[in-house]
Parts: sequence; C-alpha cells; structure tokens
Amino acid sequence: MNFQRLAPVSLAVLLLTAVFAAGFLSGTGGKKPADDQKKPDPAAEVVQVKEAPVSRPEQKLTKHDKSAAFDPAKVPPSSPALLKQPEQGKLLGFDFSRDPLDAKKPLQTLKELMEADVALKPKVMELQRKWLESHYNLKPNLDPKVKMSRGKPLCVGPTALLREGMTWDKLSQMTADEIRDQGLFPYPTLPHPKHTPGGMVFPKMQIAMFPRLERFDVDFDLPEEFLPEFPPAIFLQNRPELGDASRGQVVTLANFAELFKDNLTPVQLDGLRLLLTPMPQEEFNATDDRKTVNASPGVACFDCHVNGHTTGQIELNPDMRPQQRRLRLDTPTIRGAYNFQLFGSKRSIRSLRDFAEFEQRTAYFNGDHIHAAKKGIIVLSPQQAAHMERMQAMFDFPPAPKLTVLGKLDPQKATPQEQRGEKLFHGKAQCASCHPAPFYIDNLMHDLKVERFLSGELPDGPVKTFSLRGIKDSPPYFHDGRLLTLEDTVEFFNLVLELRLTQEEKKDLVAFMRCL
Repeated sequence: MNFQRLAPVSLAVLLLTAVFAAGFLSGTGGKKPADDQKKPDPAAEVVQVKEAPVSRPEQKLTKHDKSAAFDPAKVPPSSPALLKQPEQGKLLGFDFSRDPLDAKKPLQTLKELMEADVALKPKVMELQRKWLESHYNLKPNLDPKVKMSRGKPLCVGPTALLREGMTWDKLSQMTADEIRDQGLFPYPTLPHPKHTPGGMVFPKMQIAMFPRLERFDVDFDLPEEFLPEFPPAIFLQNRPELGDASRGQVVTLANFAELFKDNLTPVQLDGLRLLLTPMPQEEFNATDDRKTVNASPGVACFDCHVNGHTTGQIELNPDMRPQQRRLRLDTPTIRGAYNFQLFGSKRSIRSLRDFAEFEQRTAYFNGDHIHAAKKGIIVLSPQQAAHMERMQAMFDFPPAPKLTVLGKLDPQKATPQEQRGEKLFHGKAQCASCHPAPFYIDNLMHDLKVERFLSGELPDGPVKTFSLRGIKDSPPYFHDGRLLTLEDTVEFFNLVLELRLTQEEKKDLVAFMRCL
C-alpha cells in the first residue's frame, strides 16, 4: 500500500484501526485468562436475579401488593349473573394455561406441588436405596491399574447379589425356566427412582457445577464410582493428534469458543453452541409443574451428553405407553456417532440430523408435542439441525493403542489373556454377532427376551446395539444401566445367551473389552 497517497485523516483512521485490532487480538493484553471452571455459565445466569437493597419508595411492598386481589380464586365475576350459573363461571377442572398436567387436584399451585414433592423425597430415595442394596453390592471395588481416559479407576464386579448358597457357575448351569421359577435372575429391570413423573435426573457431581440441573423431587441413585468420568475426555476425529481436547474442562457456553475456535470450522462451532444452549424440557422449564425451585431455561443436549460423551444421566424412554410400561434409559455416548445409524434405544431415529432436530420433542417432552407447546418448545430450523449434526459427527472414540486399523488386537502389543478374550469374543461368547469389528456395532436392533428369566416382567422388545469401542469409559451398561461393571455385563450375557463360560474365560473376555 502506498501510504503517501492516503489523506492525513485516512492515514490516522488506518493507524487507529490497526492499534484497536492489535489490542482486540491480544485479548487481555498478555494476561493469562481466568480458569474456565470459574467462569459463570451464561445459561445459568439467565434465571438468576440478584437481590437489590430496598432504598427507594417504589421498591417497598404496599398493602395492595400483598392483597388477595391477585388470588385467582378470589377474583370477582365479570357479571353478578354468573353467581347463579353452573360453577359460578369458574373453571374448576383442568386449565391448560396453568394447571399442572399431572396434578391430582385442579389448579394445584407450584408451591403446593413443591411442598408435597419435597416432603415425599426422603421416602422416594430411601425406597430406591433399599431396592439397589437388595440387588447390588454398592461398595466400590476399584481396579488398581486400569483407568478411564482421564484417570478415573474402573469399578470391578460383578456387583449383583446372588441368593445365599448360589454361585455364578451353578446359576449358569440352570435353564431359563428354572432361574425364573426360583426367582434367581440377578439382573432385573432397573427402575427410575421416581417413575412417575420420571424425567431427566443428573448425578450430584454434575449438579455441584450446574445447580440449575437439581430437582426438588428426586436425586440420582447410583454411587459416583460406578459412573463415567466428569469431565469426560473429548476426542475429535478431525484433529486426532490432539488426543483429549477437553483440557480437563466441561465445555459450556462460557468457554466453548475459546477452547475450539481454532480446531473447528464456523459451522461446527455454531453446532456446538446450539448443543450447549438450554431448551425447555418437561421438568426443567418455567411452568407451574416444573421440578426445579427456580424457573429454568431448560436442558442442553450437552447437559446429558457432557463433552459429547455421558456421565450416566437417566430418564424414561419417550416412546412407550402407558407410563408404567416405560423403561429407564441410561444416557449413551455420542463418541463415534459418525458411524452410527440408529439413535434412541427404541425410536430408531435414522440420522444425526433428525436426532438433533426432534430430540427435544421426544426425550425432552416424552414424545408429546402438546406438552412441548405449553412449556416452551424451540423449533430448530433445518440449517441449525444440520450444524448440530456436523458437530456431533466430530466426536471420536478414545484411542485404542492395542487395536490394528481393522479393529483387531495387535499380537505384538496384546497380552496372552487379552488375545484369549478376543478369540472368545469372536467365537464361543458370540459377542461379535451383534458387535463386529472394527467399531463393534452392527447398527441393528435385537430382542434378548430377558423376560424368560423373570417372573412378572413383560418383554422389553428390540433395543438397538450400542458400540463397544471405548466401553470402559461408559459404565453402567445395558439400556437401563442395570449392569454396573463389565464383569456384570459378562455375567448377564453368559446367562441370557446360555454360554456356560468358565471363570477364567469371563476374566479373559473382560480383559479384551478393556482394550477396545
């Protein structure tokens, strides 16, 4: 550029612009940015109101402010004639605009609902605790060597409790009818801690960081040791050389741009923004039948799929009715979703784009668009759904250094036990029938007919196959999380598929799956 040809004013403007740009790009002028974990989450701040000191006359509450004039039950009729009409002109039944859809009496207030739920909560959690303790040994037995991607130790099982005098070997020699008739099957359906109303429940370790996700009616039920890491690692298939790209942080609206602006395209980054944006959900919203103390902006996709993975959050499947027939669902990972063809354990959504666009009307609102309309549905445009799809396709499986490019064990790196486990996996144990290499998923749905072993339980029906790549990072297992460890998973399938594996074979199989 020839600066001599520029007018003095233009030159001055150019220089000022350059100075401003240099200052803007330098950010904090060389100062190290604050720890991202301490940054406020903009989504949480939406509903937070700071108390202001009462110092002005207009701030003081008057008699009118506190009067019964605002009580809908005491509003006078528009005409005295209504007093002689049926119901005196009052709506005594269901009022769609404000009545809780699950209220046991008309026009139940949020305060009444909350007080009843809070009073009932200790009993709800005590019942769930007793149920869990009657079926599992919940004292964590941590592996001293094997860790998840960011260092959390694995729990070793099996944790399921057997009847006194029974052993796993004895049980595996029995028929399904014998196990059912004697009530010996150790892995019945895992119930939601509060099946009605059900809904999303988040682990305490996550609520400690995001208080907006706490419900006043129910808590998470499984011990933290049996859950995935928080925060989970992030692996990007477009930047594999980065390894864990999370930098030890939970990705939020406050830090996503800073963390990924140089690693993602603008379209992917916008998709990530949308995945981090809370949207109203059945229990997390601003209506009178919500389950949070304060009005909530909702739940984000990445509140359940934290860092594109999971931390074991639960809900009920949205596509079964009546309520008592619905299944508890354990949140699956999105890692490796670029190779998945089925989404939702029952719904069989066939693309990531459909999953992004319609998840809030299925999981968020239990498959009920009427509830969604009442509580604040946010309709995503096809373009926004496409951006979310692009981002979800970036999340990769954890590295598996002992696997070849075809997904099989490298004999130069694997131990003899791991190699024996691989042979079992593809042979006697029949695991590869549904979990073929290299991604250990067949993208089909299968019905294991577990009801054969249980008296009084109805069929679950077909459920999609989940990928076993990176499986040690994703406890608990099965669609409802009833299998707390990999050892529990092997024992379960040993019974359900009638494999009759020996104890050594079971250990070999677990050793192999830890390599995936």
